[in-house]
Amino acid sequence: MAKIRLNLGSLTVAEKITKAQQIVTGMTGNPNFPTPSPPLTSITTAVTELSGADNDAQAARQAAKEKTSIKTQKEDALDRLLTQVAGYVESIAGDNEQMILSAGMDMRATGVATSDPPPQLQALAAAEGSHEGELDLTWDPVPSAKSYVIERSGDPVTPTSWVHSGVSTRASFTAEGLTSGSRYWFRVAGVNNNGRSGWSDPTTKIAP
Repeated sequence: MAKIRLNLGSLTVAEKITKAQQIVTGMTGNPNFPTPSPPLTSITTAVTELSGADNDAQAARQAAKEKTSIKTQKEDALDRLLTQVAGYVESIAGDNEQMILSAGMDMRATGVATSDPPPQLQALAAAEGSHEGELDLTWDPVPSAKSYVIERSGDPVTPTSWVHSGVSTRASFTAEGLTSGSRYWFRVAGVNNNGRSGWSDPTTKIAP
C-alpha cells in the first residue's frame, strides 16, 4: 500500500494552510473520493480558524515587543533619576554611612579593581522575533562587561564566515534583515575597558 507523506512537522503555519487548501481543491468533486472523511468543510473551517489564530498571535507578539520597548524606556528613565539622586546624596553625606542608609540607599561594596577582560558569556540562545527575518538573542549577563559585540554566520560555519551583526549594552539583541527560511549562527563576546572576552559557544536558528 502506498504511504502518504504529509511532513507536517517541518511545515510553517503558512505552508500548512497552503497544503490544506491544495488538498481541499484536489478532493472537491473528485470522483475517486466521493465521501471524504473528515468532510472537506471541516478542513476548510480549520484552515480559517488557524489563519485567524496565527494573525492574532503575530499581532500579540508585535504588541508585546512594543510594550517591552516602552518598558525599557521607562526603566532607563528611572535608572537615570535614581543615579542622579544617588549623586545628590553622596554630595551631602560623603562617607557617612548612617546618612546614606537613612536615605534608603545601600553602601557600595569595596571591590578590587580588575585588569581582566570579561569572562566568556554563557547560555546564548536564539528565538523567533516579532517579524519575518528577525531573531531575538539572549544570554546570561556578565557583570564586568560594559557592552556586548555580536557576530553572525550563514550555514555552514567556516573560520572566515563570521561577520559583525551589532553591539548591545544589554544581555539581549534582535538580529534584523535576515532571509526567512535560512539558518544563521550567532556568537557573542563581552567587552570592557580591559578588552574583549572569548566568543561564546555559538547558537543557531532558522529565521522566520
